[in-house]
Amino acid sequence: MSIFPKDCRNQKGLALVLTLLAVVLITTMVVEFSYGVYTGTNTLYNWRDAQRLSLMARSGVSVSANFLMNLLETQEFSYPGFIEMPVENPFEDFHGTILVRIEDENAKFNLNTIVFANGLINETAYLTFQRLLKALSLNEKIADRVADWIDPDREERLRDSETGARNAPLLSTDELSLIPGIEQEAYATLLPYVTVFGDGLVNLNGAEKPLLRSLHPEITDDLAARVIEYRRIKPFEQREDILKVAGFETTIGQALMGRIAVKGTSFTIRANADSDGIKRIIESVIDSSGSVQYWKEY
Repeated sequence: MSIFPKDCRNQKGLALVLTLLAVVLITTMVVEFSYGVYTGTNTLYNWRDAQRLSLMARSGVSVSANFLMNLLETQEFSYPGFIEMPVENPFEDFHGTILVRIEDENAKFNLNTIVFANGLINETAYLTFQRLLKALSLNEKIADRVADWIDPDREERLRDSETGARNAPLLSTDELSLIPGIEQEAYATLLPYVTVFGDGLVNLNGAEKPLLRSLHPEITDDLAARVIEYRRIKPFEQREDILKVAGFETTIGQALMGRIAVKGTSFTIRANADSDGIKRIIESVIDSSGSVQYWKEY
């Protein structure tokens, strides 16, 4: 039998429960506060590091742009159509990597050439794009979807191909992923071979085999390989040099006049700054005079 009255025992039990509740609440508050300080500090550090990496990427673009301008003054940007420049720990207090890639946009097919400025379809460019799709083992009807996305009318070439269409030239190749019927896999396959920048002429010194094959229905895999071998030994100096490549001396070579070039007019500079798992990427496009045509940072 307890020596304490029943009411006294109840009061002590209640006090104990309240004390335990208070301890739990205080502990929870301390843990949440500590976690908030931890996450807040990490967020601040990540933001600081991201800003720093952004400056590094911007520096990479700026230095690469100057390098490219100097290169274009002394010689042409030729095969293989791109330059990669990885730099580790470029500054004393920066531990990471900056990878810069410069690409010749004229070594790709300009999607906007499919439709003339007056809104009519450019059959030559349209058929070239179809052949490129075929060379990449992609559905050739993608050409119709892109044409409907660009042309100003609302007439559907395919069911749903005008859905959400801009009815204006593409501003970037990112828009391809918005076009109905172009799946992510097709988008990724096509991306290295297409552009929306440049004058529409294809640079013989940079274009890869699938694009070279698409320039004319009679260009075989073997003929495209001859172009690549020719420029490997000596870059094309003028477009008429294509007539010196075996198989291009007559009709094929002549048909390419007005559609090919031997130098680029627009270039993409992609700077990727990476440190401790944090990345900052800048993509810019500049023309041969150094003017910025496009800028994207993420």
